[in-house]
Amino acid sequence: MKILPRSAFGQTVLLIGFLLFINQIVSYISFAIYVFDPHQQQINQLLAKQVRVVFIDIDDAKLSPKMAKAFHNETGIGVYREEDAVNFGLASAGLYPYRSEQMSLLLGGPAEVRISDGNEYLFWIRAPQAPHLWVKIPLSGMERGSFSPLIFFMVVIGLLSVMGGWVFVRQLNRPLKSLEIAAEDVGRGDFPEPLVERGTSEIMAVTQAFNHMSKGIKQLEDDRNLLMAGISHDLRTPLTRIRLASEMMQEQDAFLKEGIETDIDDMNNIIDQFIDYIRHDSKDKAELGDLNVLVDEVLNVERPNDRMIEFHAGDCPKIPLRHVAVRRALANLVQNALRYTTDEIEVFTGVEGEYAFFIVSDHGDGIPEADIERLFQPFTQGDTARGTEGSGLGLAIIKRIVDTHGGSVVLSNKPEGGLQAKVCLPLKF
Repeated sequence: MKILPRSAFGQTVLLIGFLLFINQIVSYISFAIYVFDPHQQQINQLLAKQVRVVFIDIDDAKLSPKMAKAFHNETGIGVYREEDAVNFGLASAGLYPYRSEQMSLLLGGPAEVRISDGNEYLFWIRAPQAPHLWVKIPLSGMERGSFSPLIFFMVVIGLLSVMGGWVFVRQLNRPLKSLEIAAEDVGRGDFPEPLVERGTSEIMAVTQAFNHMSKGIKQLEDDRNLLMAGISHDLRTPLTRIRLASEMMQEQDAFLKEGIETDIDDMNNIIDQFIDYIRHDSKDKAELGDLNVLVDEVLNVERPNDRMIEFHAGDCPKIPLRHVAVRRALANLVQNALRYTTDEIEVFTGVEGEYAFFIVSDHGDGIPEADIERLFQPFTQGDTARGTEGSGLGLAIIKRIVDTHGGSVVLSNKPEGGLQAKVCLPLKF
């Protein structure tokens, strides 16, 4: 299972998020090294200087309460014996080992630092100059800050980054999406107008190459249609003359005349198949239609008087259909089924998921499994079990028609015998 996203948008957002995470870590380390640590050093030096001032020329054992009170009133700094310090808040203060180590270095001996926070931060320092006295130094402006602004800032930065990435990828993918749609149209035999060359230089180069390719394919398609039309015209003319000549043959040559006319009909059918394969009704526009009605119309035309075709109509909504092309595909399947079996033929319609389908089922000999995919190739015929008539374009024509609809055609042998052809067409084009 792949964890990383495969879309350009997902990869871009992941990259932006990763870069933001690295940026936050680097910013935090830089802030700690260049801002926070120097700031803490300055506070420690300020506290150490204030402690030294407190103990200038003061005898610890004879500390005057009046002098301590006066000093406290003037500076806010209080000096207490331990039992008094406990009553004034020392008991609720927390020990800070790192600050204690730093203060010991600054005061030249073992010192202990405790901090309590309330309306203001109170630093309790036991200095080496007077180990059984505690100095209380209040510091304002160090109140515990709220993390809400920081969280809000990070969320805003993250959203702006993601939105910026989304806009960037959307602008990058817009010409690619147009290119994708145009490529699908060309694959179905439709040739759109040349795409507007926009986007990055690489995308513009790809679009330009696609426009050139599409123009070349369209020119090739036009040349092929013109060539086939010329061949069809040139072949039908002598075939018509041969048919006229056969009509003038003597009565004793009737068997020869019948063979010639049969060969002429076969050649005309082969020419029609060539034209159908090349044309595949690319000019036929898809319109909403009822699949059941279309199937019923085809069966009414293709059903012989001496054969039975059973139609099982399912519930089908109206779907986009190229009516002429779908009629030709269904007619080819029905004709194949009639040709290769003498039993009853069944036709089904219905809906599966996002596709409507029709099935043509016969009770013939079927075809080898290894030949199923090969039979969809042009000019490919099956073995003798399914006959060797025609040009081998019937299934190729059906596949091209179904492909232009964005659907699929599947051949399968039935367990009880016979062949089943299932054509699926999308409910939405």
